[in-house]
Amino acid sequence: MTTRLDKWLWAVRLFKTRALAADAVRAGSVEINARPAKPAREVHAGETVTVQQGLVLRTLRVLGSQESRVGTKLVAEYCTDLTPESEFAKAR
Repeated sequence: MTTRLDKWLWAVRLFKTRALAADAVRAGSVEINARPAKPAREVHAGETVTVQQGLVLRTLRVLGSQESRVGTKLVAEYCTDLTPESEFAKAR
């Protein structure tokens, strides 16, 4: 199963709404495998998604896709957070 990038970002709780996710993708804050992407691009397992959220550059590995929003405890089934701790330190 594949999912649109904006839906996937919303489903794994990186953005509160799908509209915010789509706006971030259109603004160039989201890349897949180091390439700019569009909101309708399909996300596949094994790809690396980078998301600029304020000062933090989040790096995620896609493990699976989901059409609906998942609970916080289930997010780990759909992505692995590869963000270095130094990125989170920037925000502090």
